[in-house]
Amino acid sequence: MSVDVFVADEQSDRPVDAHRLAELARAVLVAEGIKREAELSVILVDETTITAHNKQFLAREGPTDVLSFPIEDEPVLAGRMPDNGGTGPGSHTREEEMPLLLGDVIICPEVAFRNAPDHAGTYEEELALLLVHGILHLLGMDHEITAEAIKMEAKEQELLTRYFRNQTPAAQPGTQDE
Repeated sequence: MSVDVFVADEQSDRPVDAHRLAELARAVLVAEGIKREAELSVILVDETTITAHNKQFLAREGPTDVLSFPIEDEPVLAGRMPDNGGTGPGSHTREEEMPLLLGDVIICPEVAFRNAPDHAGTYEEELALLLVHGILHLLGMDHEITAEAIKMEAKEQELLTRYFRNQTPAAQPGTQDE
């Protein structure tokens, strides 16, 4: 089984440790029950891009910090067959044979940087929180109702403690761990 996480840094406003974000995403997905081939895209964009997406897809003005776009509307842990029912040319009859395409998490590092002091604390913690938050949305969690928001926030904190806060950043290319 492999959980493939693709991180595309399409902005130049703030430095991002793409490898560490990808590792965090993999750990969260496995911890949350993804037990088969799966793919997730994480796209880091500038403020102009996230503002345009926020307006186009959510009809909201101004920039936001994170957006999640699931491939399908159903929560991914519910399980589903291909749209054609699993029959026909080129289709698989067993769901486990097909990679699970989770969707996209789009993060704006510049907004994360601005929000960090009043939210997660540091810029790196804010990026990690936004990533986990976006992934939980793809897995079907939401925060529109207070009880759901409390549950989602508790899950975010649990996952961040397990897979981010207690981990040291991976050595950068060209450096040695001593």
